[in-house]
Amino acid sequence: MTRRRAIPLPSAGTIVEIRYRRLGRPTETYRQQVLESGARGIVTFQPRTPIDAPLAVADANILEPGSPVIWFTFPHAWHDIGLFHLADGTPTGLYANVLTPVEFVSQNRWETTDLCLDVWVPRRGAARLLDTAELADAEAEGLVASAVAVRAREEAKRLMAGLASASWPPVLVSEWSLARAPGALGAENPTRHPPRESASPPESSPRTRS
Repeated sequence: MTRRRAIPLPSAGTIVEIRYRRLGRPTETYRQQVLESGARGIVTFQPRTPIDAPLAVADANILEPGSPVIWFTFPHAWHDIGLFHLADGTPTGLYANVLTPVEFVSQNRWETTDLCLDVWVPRRGAARLLDTAELADAEAEGLVASAVAVRAREEAKRLMAGLASASWPPVLVSEWSLARAPGALGAENPTRHPPRESASPPESSPRTRS
């Protein structure tokens, strides 16, 4: 049996192309700039979020049109992380999307599937697990295998437990801020995927990328 050749991680300063699948929705392709890449994870940057209206959790905006986002991708992990801000650069919190482990098709081309669940960690206040009903609906409609849905719920539970024990998020996340991202508030948008609209009320389900 031929072993698949290991794909090298992208280099800092390059652009990655992400083929992003959603359950029951069209697949989209996005491009974003790599800020850091290594064994601890890959950091990418979205200078401006292309959404038409603010997204909120518990009546508080967590992301606005034109907001910058710093993203963290971890090989083999069932989630990624975004550092969210308001349009003026004010940080609002951490957003983790539960998804299938990223497949590195080539050095600068990735594929993954969003699994609905999200963990929102505001700068002040309690963390929230979002979009549980969305995953349940997708499972009931046969859009996701039961085993994958179970794994997604396990991942969300693990992240919440990691927060409680202070073992998650990883240190890499705390090392990055807009001050480190080049042209944070004025660079051109490399079109990182924005949060997806959800059928759930905005205050309970701010993400879901579109």
